[in-house]
Amino acid sequence: MTFMRSILGAAATLALVAGTAAADPAIIFDLGGKFDKSFNESAFTGAKRWADTTGGSFREIEMQSEAQREQALRRLAEAGSNPIVMTGFAFGNVLAEVAPDYPDTSFAIIDAVVDEPNVRSVVFSEHEGSYLVGMLAAEASKSGTVGFIGGMDIPLIRHFACGYAQGVKAVNPDAKIISNMTGTTPAAWNDPVKGSELAKAQISQGADIIYAAAGGTGVGVLQAAADADGVLSIGVDSNQNHLHPGKVLTSMVKRVDNAVEKAFNDGPGFETGTIVLGLAEEGVGYAMDENNAELVSDEMKAAVEDAKQKIISGEVEVVSYYDNNSCPALEF
Repeated sequence: MTFMRSILGAAATLALVAGTAAADPAIIFDLGGKFDKSFNESAFTGAKRWADTTGGSFREIEMQSEAQREQALRRLAEAGSNPIVMTGFAFGNVLAEVAPDYPDTSFAIIDAVVDEPNVRSVVFSEHEGSYLVGMLAAEASKSGTVGFIGGMDIPLIRHFACGYAQGVKAVNPDAKIISNMTGTTPAAWNDPVKGSELAKAQISQGADIIYAAAGGTGVGVLQAAADADGVLSIGVDSNQNHLHPGKVLTSMVKRVDNAVEKAFNDGPGFETGTIVLGLAEEGVGYAMDENNAELVSDEMKAAVEDAKQKIISGEVEVVSYYDNNSCPALEF
C-alpha cells in the first residue's frame, strides 16, 4: 500500500498491554471502546497485528469520558510511550495543545489534521468508498428507497453520507435517500438502541438497504436490518459482513488498521505531515467475502470496479462534502 500524504480514576480505565519498555508505542481508543466492531476495533486490529508480527508490546487506553482525553495523552507521553496513536477527530484540539510539550514524542492522529512538527495526521477519502457502496445499495434495492444512519452529526459523517448518496444516484437518479444522524454529542457513537430505532423508522418509510456510519451505534442498525424481512444493511470501517451473514450487503472498509500498524512500524521519529488514503491508496473500499457473495452479482461487482477505476483515474469525480459544506445529492 502506498501512503501519501479529573485524572484517570479507576485502574481499569488505563489498560496496559504486557511490556513497559520506554519506547513501547501506545494507542488511545475513542469512546465506544476497542471492541466496537467498527472504527476502534479496526485500529486495535492494526495494533495487535503489529504486536503479533514483531513480538513487540504496546500500551492502550480506552476512553470512558470526554474529560479524560488530555490526561490520557499526557500520561502516556510522560510514561515514555513513543509513538502514540489516537483514534478520532475529537483528539484534534487536545493534541494541538499537548504535542508541543513533548517534542521528542511522535504522535499520529486518525481522522483529524493537527499541524505540529511531531504529528502525523491520517485522513481518508471516505466519500470515494461510500460512493461504491452507494452504487451497490441502489443495485440491490427493490423499493428504490435506501437509508443512511450516521453517528454524531459532524462534517466527517456528512462526508460519508454525501459520497453514498452520489453513488446511489449514479445508478438510480430517482432513488429516495433517507438520512438520519444519531445525535450531536460523542454519545452518538455508542447507542445501538437508538441506531435500531432509527433503522426501524427508515424501514417503515420503505428503505430496504441501510448504510450505517455510526461506530458502535451501527451494531443496532445492522441488527434491526437483519431482523426485518427483505432488508439489508451496509457496514462501515471494519468488515462487518460476518455479523449477520447473508443480511449485510457489504461494508465500506476504512483501513484504520493499516494506518495504526504503519505508525507502529515506523516508530519514533516517523515522517509527519498529512497522509490522505483513498481508493488509489487502498485506504477505503468495499468488502466481499463468503458472507455476502450471494448478495452481490458479477454484474454489480463489474459496475463497481469500473467506477472504482474511473474515480482513481479522475474520469469520475466524487464531490466531497468538505468542498462547500454541502452535497449535490443529499440535503442535510
